[in-house]
Amino acid sequence: MTSITPLLKDELDIVIPTIRNLDFLEQWRPFFQHYHLIIVQDGDPAKTIGVPEGFDYELHNRNDVEKLLGAKRASCISFKDSACRCYGFLVSKKKYIYTIDDDCFVAKDPTGQEINALQQHINNLLTPSTPKFFNTLYDPYRPGADFVRGYPFSMREGVPTAVSHGLWLNIPDYDAPTQLVKPQERNTRYVDAVMTIPKGTLFPMCGMNLAFDRELIGPAMYFGLMGHGQPIGRYDDMWAGWCVKVICDHLNLGVKTGLPYIWHSKASNPFVNLKKEYNGIFWQEEIIPFFQAVAFPKECDTVQKCYVVLAEEVREKLGHIDPYFSKLADGMKTWIEAWDAHNPSESAKTAPALANGK
Repeated sequence: MTSITPLLKDELDIVIPTIRNLDFLEQWRPFFQHYHLIIVQDGDPAKTIGVPEGFDYELHNRNDVEKLLGAKRASCISFKDSACRCYGFLVSKKKYIYTIDDDCFVAKDPTGQEINALQQHINNLLTPSTPKFFNTLYDPYRPGADFVRGYPFSMREGVPTAVSHGLWLNIPDYDAPTQLVKPQERNTRYVDAVMTIPKGTLFPMCGMNLAFDRELIGPAMYFGLMGHGQPIGRYDDMWAGWCVKVICDHLNLGVKTGLPYIWHSKASNPFVNLKKEYNGIFWQEEIIPFFQAVAFPKECDTVQKCYVVLAEEVREKLGHIDPYFSKLADGMKTWIEAWDAHNPSESAKTAPALANGK
């Protein structure tokens, strides 16, 4: 097999939430073996998680979460839900994060070539985004593309990219009702495109194939309160995505979606999913308009300041839906307290675009 030169080897952590042995890493070995893994074990901390030999990793279970954060702050980290992955974002000390689920494998492009998903994510993050004006050739910074005629020259510098949102072949990321009516549907469409999600546009972020610049947007990558003891599940990554997007829009940061693809191997049970999603399906009809109307004051010049303001807005404007949202607002504030406590050098950083007065 061709040797792969690892990009950002010392600047990127791979975060994996799991309840099982990580045999899937064998297929990813050529692409992941040079990087540090942060494994967040969900469920029973007494269970032993097997990790293939040769990987550089640290493993955290619920006992470690409570030991590091203390009982009060540990309450903001979800239990028995993949939302626990955000604990890995918190303890990482690297600039970049890639997070992947343990049922995701290496996909192939239409030529049969294995896709180095991590490398494509890095390319996405290291090139600017164009959220203020849509380029009809999609990402103008990719080889073979450029800005089309009529694209303002004053906007061609772009903005820093905070998030790279990848996609999936085989099992699509559907909600339970769609799973139930299309149980055999598989995604076989490989679209060779990366695009910036326009400013003012929300999107349903999926956490199974996701990379981000931790220094630019890390404090907003909180996957909420989901799973055990909560009235909602399977909205963890989408909640984080809505929060991240409105903050990126305010701070002049970009979010890309499209390549890379991974192979999503396992369809989850739609009946179990429906129980988890039931409240969210109704609640999101009010949640989405809430996020569409979010406006931050000018003094919100850091992710943390934006997030604290957003938490209070959640309490004030979504609390009437269910008491859960007041609890979620508390969790959001606790998350920021925990982030600042364990990342003190990052707590005072101002977004580059606002610092430059743009």
